[in-house]
Amino acid sequence: MNWHIPKDLTFEDALQLTRTLTEAMVNKKLKDSEIEEIVTTLVNSENGARGFFVVYLTSDLPLADNPSEGVVNALKTSPEIVSELLVKNLAMSSAMSVTHRRNNDENMAKSSEKVAVRNGNLIKLTDLELSSQKLAALTQTIINNSGIYQAFLDKWEYDEEQKQTIQKYIESI
Repeated sequence: MNWHIPKDLTFEDALQLTRTLTEAMVNKKLKDSEIEEIVTTLVNSENGARGFFVVYLTSDLPLADNPSEGVVNALKTSPEIVSELLVKNLAMSSAMSVTHRRNNDENMAKSSEKVAVRNGNLIKLTDLELSSQKLAALTQTIINNSGIYQAFLDKWEYDEEQKQTIQKYIESI
């Protein structure tokens, strides 16, 4: 397979590329160094990183439960993009678990929790200083009801229970 990733990568392109990548990873058709190179290129752009995380973190495949060294190393190459997306994904997935439970959809709640745990694990494994700073800023925004993540929290209209759940996941990291 030709892994040429276009400079003007769209979100949809990134989704498809990541689906193909995860399939190749599961079938052991790539060396870890090849995986690292592909993921590095993907997470070098906002669209690529968003697409990668959507597929990788929500997949039924166990890849994201135990990320390879190549994936972790690749994520470290774009700390600005990766840390922001991991922190926001952690918040969104943990808050959605509350929403799904309210809607009596336990399967979706568990799926959201799985994504939150995978996000937390990637935050730990990448050990980016920026991620720690952003988690602290998100915590302070929740506590003070103001801060750099207030627009994000307002956009998704998270209530107190959802914010407490987000904090619980942050504390677990």
